Amino acid sequence: CLSKGLGAPVGSLLLGSKETVRMARRVRKALGGGMRQAGFLAAAGIYALDHHRERLRDDHHLAQQIEEILGEMPFVAEVLPVKTNIIIFRLHDQYEPAKFLAQLEAQGILAVPFGGQFIRFVTHLDVSEAILENLCKALKSIL
Repeated sequence: CLSKGLGAPVGSLLLGSKETVRMARRVRKALGGGMRQAGFLAAAGIYALDHHRERLRDDHHLAQQIEEILGEMPFVAEVLPVKTNIIIFRLHDQYEPAKFLAQLEAQGILAVPFGGQFIRFVTHLDVSEAILENLCKALKSIL
């Protein structure tokens, strides 16, 4: 995904054999997919690949730091192993996800519910060390 990881406005890549790509094109057409004059969006994706790929390590490092922080929070039942820039964790049953997310949002932290008691955070191009510090403060205030 070029948007979540590399900061492009939209886009993703499909890599595979000629047969896989041919089948994906057929499925896309059958489902009504496709865009006309997508050159500007493609240019943004190419720019992201050329200029933001190296900094993916920063996103992954921040995600690992968040994983560690969440592991210390008493309201977190489990944190799924973090391998990329996506952090998924489960709240203990006594915590209501909607209320938890509202408390974070009130402090400028946006996250999404991920079904049941699970919450998802994603680090990306616009997440900095300062935002990580703000997240720590916000999480500690929920205690």
